[in-house]
Amino acid sequence: MLDFVRTHRRLMFLVLLILVFPSFVFFGVQGYSRFMDGSHDAAKVGDTVITTSELDTRVREQTERLRQMLGAQYDPRQFEGSQMRRDVLDGIIQQRVMVNEASRVNLSVADSKVRETIEQIPAVAQLRKPDGKFDTDAYIKLLAAQGMTPEQFDARLRSELVLQQIPQSIVSTAFVPKSLVDRLIEARDQQREVQALLLKPADYAAKVAVDDKAIQAYYDAHQQEFAVPEQVKAEYVVFSGEDMMKQIPVTPEQLKEYYDQNAARFKTEEQRRAAHILIKLPDNAKPADKDAAKKRAEEVLAEVRKTPGNFAELAKKYSGDPGSAAQGGELGFLAKGATVPPFENALFALKQPGDISDVVESDFGFHIIKLEEVKGGGVQSLEAVKPELEREVRTQLANKKYTELADAFSNGVEDQSDSLKPVADKLKLQVQTADNVTRVPNPALANSPINNDKVLKALFADDVIKNHRNTQAVQVGPTTLVAARAVEYRPATVKKLADVREQVKAKVLAEQSAVLAKKAGEEKLAAVKQSNSAEGFGAAQTVSRQQAQGMPPVALAAILRADAVKLPVTIGVDLGARGYALYRINKVLPPANVDPARRAADAQQLAQAAGQADFNAYYEALKARSKVKVNSAVIDAAKPAASSDDGA
Repeated sequence: MLDFVRTHRRLMFLVLLILVFPSFVFFGVQGYSRFMDGSHDAAKVGDTVITTSELDTRVREQTERLRQMLGAQYDPRQFEGSQMRRDVLDGIIQQRVMVNEASRVNLSVADSKVRETIEQIPAVAQLRKPDGKFDTDAYIKLLAAQGMTPEQFDARLRSELVLQQIPQSIVSTAFVPKSLVDRLIEARDQQREVQALLLKPADYAAKVAVDDKAIQAYYDAHQQEFAVPEQVKAEYVVFSGEDMMKQIPVTPEQLKEYYDQNAARFKTEEQRRAAHILIKLPDNAKPADKDAAKKRAEEVLAEVRKTPGNFAELAKKYSGDPGSAAQGGELGFLAKGATVPPFENALFALKQPGDISDVVESDFGFHIIKLEEVKGGGVQSLEAVKPELEREVRTQLANKKYTELADAFSNGVEDQSDSLKPVADKLKLQVQTADNVTRVPNPALANSPINNDKVLKALFADDVIKNHRNTQAVQVGPTTLVAARAVEYRPATVKKLADVREQVKAKVLAEQSAVLAKKAGEEKLAAVKQSNSAEGFGAAQTVSRQQAQGMPPVALAAILRADAVKLPVTIGVDLGARGYALYRINKVLPPANVDPARRAADAQQLAQAAGQADFNAYYEALKARSKVKVNSAVIDAAKPAASSDDGA
């Protein structure tokens, strides 16, 4: 439904931003007031400062997330540059505005809500022991792997829940009248039966005489069509951590040292598949109850030992564990720490599959445990993990070397700014060339490093063009720097008429033929409206917004917009270079009965859209009150060299 009532602009990037910031709508920073007071801050929200360093860090983090998610499909031209910085800064600003508002109105979240939200996280929900108790140690380890303590995670989650209260309270209360939902569904799903008659420009080309005057007039009026943008022939050098990694050898000694340092990683935890029979104790069991249960367990054990092959059947018959009895007592694979200590000790004391324990007492009652299978418990050899370790060691060595040499590269291209050869020779890099380089990325250069927005901006700087100087080192990736210089500059020009004469002649012919087709079509339309004749029209077909049947969008829109009170009705549509078409609308077919579930989904989506619009208006008011200021100069700024974060 929302595909019908709205479009999704830059959807991928916005979805990814939601992973970093609270799920608000992000607005363009163009509407904010600017400040150019010499500050290096990126923006201010009231008295709160957003530093350029914070913006750079967020942009770098976001870029790396995109690279990891998209892999080989990552295109720097799409996700890097000023637009990325604008969108990321946008999110930071909105977060600050909402934090200030939440503080102003004293919003808070109850401890119980925080706990409930944590427990609903799938990775946390799995941290339950067989007895149903929460595994606190496993929870602490899980957070530690993410670089957080429970206290830090609680605080972060509490903050996000507070921020979500405002948009949720607005969006969740939006309402769309039933009549509006019905009208939108009818407009979206309505079908119309039509016949078409197309008058093609090619059918009128023989009637067109293209003379020199018409050719000259078209050429003069359409200079932009024949414009050739300014271009340079450029040299460039790429300093890449990835290329460096391919050249770095890894010695057996380095591998062995790294393997020993990370020995814990290569230990596979032993897991045991178990089945059990549980003789449960009643709640508030008395000593007599416990004695009776133990006696019963010993009787069942005796029966099990007589016919161990019937363990599953006996579990179904005697076990009081509702979670496993029906499966023959099967508990699946269990690692140490997954069960209560008495059960764990007995299970891991069994020697081999098929062994059956004595009666084991726990808080739940008395268990009879059978060991079904053992896996893990060993250590992967160096040889088994060698390819993985080689990649990791090589990556670490390359990142270290990249960090050490990045400054040398950046300084080298500036210190000897009239040539790239010295820095290329020093760092054993290759000077590459590219021709027909333009200010905007040239599709013909595909994914060439020089075809990057930031590199092109630097390459076309006045000093670089006029004095043939090197650009500064431009960072185009987490571990990639590029420097370039203009070897030859060609200013923008317009192709001579003599060189494009035949091309112009063809355009004039097509244009004038389309004019004749349109004129003939309009005359035909007038005649059809008089006679109401369907002669010459094609076969009837049913079209709708969901099923265009190959109909041009402009034609489909005209057909569905046409007044259908009195049928049949014929309309004319100018298709431009494709000609002129007449469409005879014979029937209007109302939507079939909409499935109640789909209608409810449509209504919900429309309500969400209305709620989002309400929140947008609310946020606009908050933004205006918050006195947001943006330093436009930092939006297009790019760090010229790698930081230590990039390579380590």
